[in-house]
Order: sequence, then structure tokens, then C-alpha cells
Amino acid sequence: MASAPYYRDVGMTNRIGHHLTLLVVAFGLCATACDRGNHPSQTGKQAPDFNVSDGSTAVHLASYRGQVVLLNFWATWCEPCILELPSLLQFHRAHPEYPVLAVSVDEDPDAYQSFLVRRHVDLITVRDPKQIAATKFGTEQWPETYIIDREGRIRRRFIGAQDWSSPEILRFLKTL
Repeated sequence: MASAPYYRDVGMTNRIGHHLTLLVVAFGLCATACDRGNHPSQTGKQAPDFNVSDGSTAVHLASYRGQVVLLNFWATWCEPCILELPSLLQFHRAHPEYPVLAVSVDEDPDAYQSFLVRRHVDLITVRDPKQIAATKFGTEQWPETYIIDREGRIRRRFIGAQDWSSPEILRFLKTL
């Protein structure tokens, strides 16, 4: 009988240790994700140049040198991209001094064009189904947006839908 509490305590200790281990691992993953999202290893480095054309629109990143650019990778089938779009369009209309280059990874040209018309997308967007530009940036998640400074350096990366009216984002852009 005396040994029963001992085993119960050991079991409790093992469960507590297991939970603490899970918390440490979760914290480590969160810390890594946060660093990866806002301060990628490319920060401060030259943005990879690309030239993408879909037959109706062409985007050559180097032609925007001298301007602060928001480079947004997205897709019409991506729910977070659709959620972010109204904010991005509002930002584009309110701040024409910051070109927004939206590079879609859509494969279906008809679905892409239909989406642009239906959603009144009036920013610069190009379809890149082979993901030429996204691959150069190491982008695998949509939406993903890079802020590129006037000298063509990556200053920040955002993974996931953003509120582009955020005062923090606007303050950051003004510093560039």
C-alpha cells in the first residue's frame, strides 16, 4: 500500500515534465516563426530581381528602384489572400507613393482574370504560374509580402494576411 502513492507521484512528475517539455518546444517554434516572419535572413540584402510577364502584364522588379515597394505573393484560391485583399487595395489607393506589386501563383488564367474583375483589383498584378519570382524569394506560403526599400534591399517580410492600415506598418514605411 505504501508504494501506491510513490507510483502516483512519479506518474504525476512524468506528466508535468512532459507538459513542460511541450511548452518549451511550442515556445521555441513560436519564437522561430516570429523571427522568420518579420525579420528573415534576407533582411538588408538585395532583393532578387525578376522579370515576369503573363501576356497582359509584365513586372520587372528592378524598374521600381528608387521607390519603396510592397511585393505581395498571392493566389485567388488562397483564403488568407482573399481576406487581406480589401486592406491591400485600400492601402494601394490611399498610398500611391508605395507601388504594390502583386504576383499571383494562379495556374488558371480565366479564373485569375475573372477574380480580378469581380474583386475590382486595380493594383499592378501579374500571373506567375511557374512561381519564378516566388522561388527567387524562397516564398512557399500565401500571402507573403516583402517591403523593399529605395535601394532594392529587403527591409521586412510579412507572412499571412495583414492589416495594411496598421499604424505600425505605416510608421515603418515612412522610415524608408
